[in-house]
Amino acid sequence: MARGRLRIYLGAAPGVGKTYAMLGEARRAAERGRDVVVGFVETHDRAQTAALLDGLEIVPRRSMIHRGSAFTELDTDAVIARRPAIALVDELAHTNVPGSRNAKRWQDVDELLDAGIDVVTTLNVQHLESLNDVVQQITGVTQRETVPDEVVRRAEQIELVDMSPEALRRRMAHGNIYAPEKVDAALSNYFRVGNLTALRELALLWVAGKVDEQLDRYRTDHDIQGTWEARERVVVALTGGQEGDTLVRRAARIAGRSKGADLLAVHVTTADGLAGGDPAHLARQRVLVESLGGTYHQVVGDDIPRALLDFAGGVNATQLVVGASRRGRLAQLLTRGVGVTTAALSESIDVHMVTHEAVMRPRRPRAGAALTRGRRVAGWVMAFAAVPALAAAMVPARDSLTLPIDILLFLLMVVVVALVGGMWPAVTSAVLGFLLLNWFFTPPLHTLTIAEPENLFALLIFVLVAVMVSTVVDLAARRTREAARARADAEVLSTLAGHVLRGDSALPSLLGRLREVYGLASVTLLERDGDGWQIAGIAGGPPATSPGGADTDVVIDDELVLAVRGRLLDAADRRVLEAFAAEAAVALRQQRLREEASRAQPLAEADRMRTALLAAVSHDLRTPLASAMAAVESLRSTDIEWSVEDRWELLATADESLAKLARLVANLLDMSRLQAGALGLELRPATLADVLPHDLAFTVEAPADLPPFMADPALLERVLANLVSNGVRYSPVVVTASAHGSLVEIRVIDRGPGIPAEAHERVFLPFQRLGDRDNHTGVGLGLALSRGLTEAMGGTLLPEETPGGGLTMTVSLQRAAE
Repeated sequence: MARGRLRIYLGAAPGVGKTYAMLGEARRAAERGRDVVVGFVETHDRAQTAALLDGLEIVPRRSMIHRGSAFTELDTDAVIARRPAIALVDELAHTNVPGSRNAKRWQDVDELLDAGIDVVTTLNVQHLESLNDVVQQITGVTQRETVPDEVVRRAEQIELVDMSPEALRRRMAHGNIYAPEKVDAALSNYFRVGNLTALRELALLWVAGKVDEQLDRYRTDHDIQGTWEARERVVVALTGGQEGDTLVRRAARIAGRSKGADLLAVHVTTADGLAGGDPAHLARQRVLVESLGGTYHQVVGDDIPRALLDFAGGVNATQLVVGASRRGRLAQLLTRGVGVTTAALSESIDVHMVTHEAVMRPRRPRAGAALTRGRRVAGWVMAFAAVPALAAAMVPARDSLTLPIDILLFLLMVVVVALVGGMWPAVTSAVLGFLLLNWFFTPPLHTLTIAEPENLFALLIFVLVAVMVSTVVDLAARRTREAARARADAEVLSTLAGHVLRGDSALPSLLGRLREVYGLASVTLLERDGDGWQIAGIAGGPPATSPGGADTDVVIDDELVLAVRGRLLDAADRRVLEAFAAEAAVALRQQRLREEASRAQPLAEADRMRTALLAAVSHDLRTPLASAMAAVESLRSTDIEWSVEDRWELLATADESLAKLARLVANLLDMSRLQAGALGLELRPATLADVLPHDLAFTVEAPADLPPFMADPALLERVLANLVSNGVRYSPVVVTASAHGSLVEIRVIDRGPGIPAEAHERVFLPFQRLGDRDNHTGVGLGLALSRGLTEAMGGTLLPEETPGGGLTMTVSLQRAAE
């Protein structure tokens, strides 16, 4: 059976018209003769949406009871048994009632697709798993219901239902989305223009990414190799040289000329891994690319022009930026170079060759001996001692040996010298061998004259072969040493990357690791402070207080220098040191950003609370105030003769409204004092009887010998009053208490519907009224204030499920000293 097809109507926010569009498409499909059923559609009491259900077959929902409340869910089995061609299933991110076969509705939809049924569904962009944290930063609201991106990306068709923020706010103001009493709060919070604009951009970008995937898949399926300039993509090639900064900035300017263009940087390494660029330069350039909004990539290839073009073609790039050649004129005459070759092979990709300061200043290869000093000394000793010794040993047998055998024996000695001491001792051995062969073994003997031309030719071939063998052996030794060095550097840099990813301790861990690797006395990251230097990070001691006081220093930028003390580092070690320095700068900046974010978080929280407070006060203060004013105005009216009972009822209404207003204002003031740290506390030993509220009905179960605990009795009484008043809305409340070690725990237990475990912490956020039957009573400060007061007294307030159903709030306080 073929799997069904999934179609998703994606929106930026509630109310843009996803369900309306889905039902409109369903009606058109039904008119075309398709078998369409409604599996689950939520109209949210919107008349225009509900009208579109007329004439469509609706599969009855499955009813479930959870904690005493009735719920309805999609009946997946009934839809599969009905076997329609198309099923409508609203709200893909919905979480099913506990006890359902699947935890999430998208899993129900997956079953329908497996049964061969096409599904049309709806989804808001804030429910995408990959965007969850981004949406939380924008709106301040954490989305608990999410859908894995992979589920959405598998959809055969995603249709964006778009609406401008202004139009959506007008729909909200006209009452087409939420009930009138919720409009003011929604417009002041989630549905602000900035929030809606950001969510709209997220939705557009996500759909654009999906379109890119579809385009790439189409080009792959149809074997299309050419570039389709559907979107500007600029690739910049980096060699690891200093000119990379110039190339990256130029490529960023080119990309900036087109709205929405992508910037990609790529570095090609050879397959042997030995001819890579400077890791310090590459690390710095990677940071630069990412700071400009681009991405960094690394590919392997021996043919650099072909590797660059393969990468550019693979990402559907439209432009490629390469640096002008740094080779001399003679080298350019012999070979075209990477830039020219790339431009010649680029076909539809535009290639920009950018000049830079390093042009005509060729890179000098690193100088360094391939062998250790001891082996080089041994090679020279063998060249000047072993070769003459060989000649002396061969002279007595000169008459029995032919010249070819003499040459082979000397050639063998040259190879041995090359293996031991490298190229130059071997070349010296070859020249010395040539002279000895000529003097002792080539007629006429004991002269440098060679009688036979073929003997001269043989000796010259001997020298040439000896030099070639020496060169090959020396190159192999050099490559072996470079490979060993590269492996060691890779291990160090791998460890470096692991330490950078460790989070808050990245900088001290990084500096400490560098000190351990190279056995240094101290490693100090210095930051310029006016005319002097200050220490931004240190490992070991004593520190270098300035670059001049270090044995080796690496200048990272105009503001930062890495200074090490303990020993001088050679050029090879300095390359890795530069990579460490670049990553240390990144770690320092990340540390500073975290510090700034931590300082900004309280301000953001305060701003969010002020916004929520204004929205709540605008509605929730209005109701008791209006009730009190209406009662007082009625009493003052002379047009109506009120009976005594009516007057008492009006006075009671005014009294109740004013008392509610007083409690609300007191909670708001106490919450403000808590946040400002200005709440006055009087902690003293207290007993349970001192803190129980007297105006609420509940049962107390506590041992008579319950020890006293440290609390402010007046504040703790308010905490317990809030907890008990919340519980008695749903069931009778029992208050129990017990001592556990140094703590005394007071539990407020109810047998109501409780709250889901994932919402336990959310109920303590200000302005939350999770699960309240009446969401228009109070501003939702009770539990937030209760936890704040409890923590101010040095205690904790934690929720947990009541065995058998319900909610238990546990207040833990320090036991008083006896």
